[in-house]
Amino acid sequence: MSFATKIEAATPVGRDRALDGLRALAVAGVVVGHFLVMALVPDAAGALRVKSPLTGLPDFAPLSWALQLLALFFLVGGYSAARSREHREYRPWIRRRLVRLVRPVVGVTALLALSFPALAVLGVPSGTLRTTTALVIQPLWFIGVYGVVTALTPVAAGMVRRWGAWAVVPLVLVVAVVDVLRYGGFAPGWIGLVNVLPGWAFAYVLGVAWARGALSRRFALGLVGLGAVLLVALVWRFGYPASVVGVPGAGRVNSHPPSLLVVALAMAQCGLAVLARDRLGAWLRRPRRWAAVAMLNLVAMTVFCWHQVALVLLTSVTLPLDLQGLHQPPDGLAWAGWRLAWLPVHVGVLAGLVWAARRFEAPWTGTLKRLAPVAALAALGFGAYALAVL
Repeated sequence: MSFATKIEAATPVGRDRALDGLRALAVAGVVVGHFLVMALVPDAAGALRVKSPLTGLPDFAPLSWALQLLALFFLVGGYSAARSREHREYRPWIRRRLVRLVRPVVGVTALLALSFPALAVLGVPSGTLRTTTALVIQPLWFIGVYGVVTALTPVAAGMVRRWGAWAVVPLVLVVAVVDVLRYGGFAPGWIGLVNVLPGWAFAYVLGVAWARGALSRRFALGLVGLGAVLLVALVWRFGYPASVVGVPGAGRVNSHPPSLLVVALAMAQCGLAVLARDRLGAWLRRPRRWAAVAMLNLVAMTVFCWHQVALVLLTSVTLPLDLQGLHQPPDGLAWAGWRLAWLPVHVGVLAGLVWAARRFEAPWTGTLKRLAPVAALAALGFGAYALAVL
């Protein structure tokens, strides 16, 4: 019996494969997106610094719409949480879900905290260590926000019971009003932080509505249309940056904190996900396809936590070779072509790291359980270091 056949045989009959497929797609989008829209270029001292190819290739900014798929993660998270929450007490339920999020975070930050002193002694530039810290720490906002939204699942469920899928409307209005205030000069820029919760909770609440049967195909089709119209209008009429990710030197950043453009993109993506559910589920009936998706779902958070480390590792190890697509400034189409060619290598490096670190995502037992206090202390130390250098 092949490996794929074994996974197929072990899969419960009622497993909704489409949801796992959407989650896998979201995680893959994070990995591919960060690799393609971020370059690590050595400075005069040999330290790696972050450069964006979108600075030299601004016309490619709309491609970020196809790579920024975090809305799908929140959508599936809301769906799964609403289903798993049924007939369960809140405290043990939320504890299990949050612990699952925290374990891989503690693993990566603890290991980095323990390795940085040795790397410094071996001559790794302090600038490279700071860049690594920023690349690892910054995406972890996602896990924090996701954890807060998950804790508010009962609130989201109550909103859906009362208003159905229309429960997302107040969230959209909050984001729109905050954007008017901060971009119109009526309030200081920090007011944009108000958008963090409603901006990302939008897709999560949609997921809860989907799980409750309150998100119809007609509503999903409306989301696709409205999201597409909003995306075009916000960029061409209201001056929003076309890129969903941040571009150095840009006056505005759509994703940190989320703007109305991020919500518009979430509308379109979530609507398409709902419409494609049946076809995606049927496509994943093939054992090999399903095996790949199932395996990625088992280590999804490990992949998320380590994909930037893989980028730093690949770039650093090959630095003496001065390779196209890895070490030169991202200033043209040639760089983009070489970058695509290096993508499989990056995925291979990441796969090796995930294989080594996958144990941190599963429940900690034995030696790992005994070392948990040490790991937690090291993780806190890494957090303190990040606050000091960033």
